[in-house]
Amino acid sequence: MTQPRRLGTGIGWRPEIAEAVERMPGIDWVEAVAENLCPGHLPESLLRLRERGVTVVPHGVSLGLGGADRPEESRLIALAERAEALGSPLVTEHIAFVRAGGALTASPSLEAGHLLPVPRTRDALDVLCENVRIAQQALPVPLAVENIAALISWPGEEMTEGQFLYDLVDRTGVRLLIDVANLHTNHVNRAEDPSKALDELPVEAIAYVHVAGGFERDGVWHDSHAHPVPRQVLDILADLASRVTPPGVLLERDENFPAPDELERELGAIRVTLTKARARVVTPSQTPASPHSGEAAATASGTPGAAGSHAAGVAVGARQRLALGQAALLSALVAGTPVPEGFDRGRLGVQARALAAKRADVVAKVAAELPEILGDAYRPAFLAYAQGHPMGGGYRRDALDFAAYTLLAGDPEDAQTRRRLRAWWLERSGPTPPSQRPTARLARATRRVLLRR
Repeated sequence: MTQPRRLGTGIGWRPEIAEAVERMPGIDWVEAVAENLCPGHLPESLLRLRERGVTVVPHGVSLGLGGADRPEESRLIALAERAEALGSPLVTEHIAFVRAGGALTASPSLEAGHLLPVPRTRDALDVLCENVRIAQQALPVPLAVENIAALISWPGEEMTEGQFLYDLVDRTGVRLLIDVANLHTNHVNRAEDPSKALDELPVEAIAYVHVAGGFERDGVWHDSHAHPVPRQVLDILADLASRVTPPGVLLERDENFPAPDELERELGAIRVTLTKARARVVTPSQTPASPHSGEAAATASGTPGAAGSHAAGVAVGARQRLALGQAALLSALVAGTPVPEGFDRGRLGVQARALAAKRADVVAKVAAELPEILGDAYRPAFLAYAQGHPMGGGYRRDALDFAAYTLLAGDPEDAQTRRRLRAWWLERSGPTPPSQRPTARLARATRRVLLRR
C-alpha cells in the first residue's frame, strides 16, 4: 500500500462559513459534501481556495456502500465527476447503508435520509468488500471509507469494529477515514472501547481523521456536528496520534455555526493535541500485530485477488440475507412496522425520532418556503406526516409529498396560508407522465382537481 498524501489540518467547508474558512490562517485543506456540489458550477469560494493551493476533498453521503445493493452507476459517475472537477487526491464515503427494500426483497424501496450501521457479520463484509471494489474501479482517485456513529447495535454480530475494518482493508486495499468522534459515540451508545478499536485497526491505512462535537441526552450520545468538540474526543485523537501520525485531521461542523474565532480555537486545540501526541508515536516495528490475524486469514482469503473469488461465490446469497435484515430494520425505523427480533426497542425509538427530526430539518433547508409558509406549524405537521409516510425518494420529493398530503388533509385551516401552500406545490410539482394504470390516472387527476379548488 502506497503512503497516503499528507493533507495537514483542515475544516469542513460549508456555504454558511465559506467566507470565514477563506480567512482562517493555517488551513491546508477542506472537505466538501459531494452531493451539494455541481461540477460545472462550483462555488466561487472553493475555486478561490483551490487557486491558493488548498486541497479540496469531496465527501459522499449517499452511495450506501454498506447496503445490500450494488452501488448505483449514476452515483459513482457523479462522485467521479466531482473529484475530477476539484482536482482531488482522493474521495471519501461511509461504511453505512442509506436505503433498503426493492428488488432483492420484493418490497417498497425506502430511504433512510441518514447513515445507518451495517451488521458486523461475514455476509455484510462480503457485500461491503464487493461494493468497495466496484467503487474503486469506477473512481479516478483512491477511495477512503469512514466508520460511522450509531445509536443501535445489530444482534448476532460476529466481529468487533476493529476486526471488521481490518478485514475490509486486507481484502480491498481501501483506505480508512477514521472519525474519532464516532468512536466516542459508539463508546457511549454501544459500550465499545475506542482504545481497543484502535489496537485492532490497520493504522497504516488511515487517509485522514475526522474530529467533531456532539451531546449526551438520557445516556445516549448524539453525533450532532453542531456542538463544540469535547475533551473525550480529543483524548481519542491523542491516543490515535500517539500510535501513528495521521496524514490529515479535519474539524467537522454542519450546523449551529459559532463565530470564526471559536472555530479557530477548536482547530488550535486539535493542533496542540497532535503536537503533544507526536512525542509518543509508536514506530511501525513496535506496532502490535492484529490480535485476530489468524481469523482474518480464514475469513478474508488473504489478498484482494483471492477475496474476490471468495466473494463471488457468496455474493447472491449474502446480498439477499443482508437485504432482508436491512429492509426489516429500516421499515421499523421509518414505517412503524414491528421491531425485528434482537434489537433494543427503546434504542430503535430514539433512532426513529432522530431520523424524523433530521428529515424535518433537511426538508426545511431544501424547501425553505415550507417553514416560511406554515410558520410554527411546520415542524409538528411534518413530524406527524413522517410517522406514516416513509421517504421513498430524495428530500425534494419528500417536500412535495408532504405539501400534497397536507393539502389533501384540508390543512392548513387558514385559507390564505392554504392558497400559498397550494401555489407553491403547483409551481414545483410540474407535469408527470401519465400512468398506464387507469386507477393511477384517476387518482392523479382527482388529486390535481382537489388541490386547485
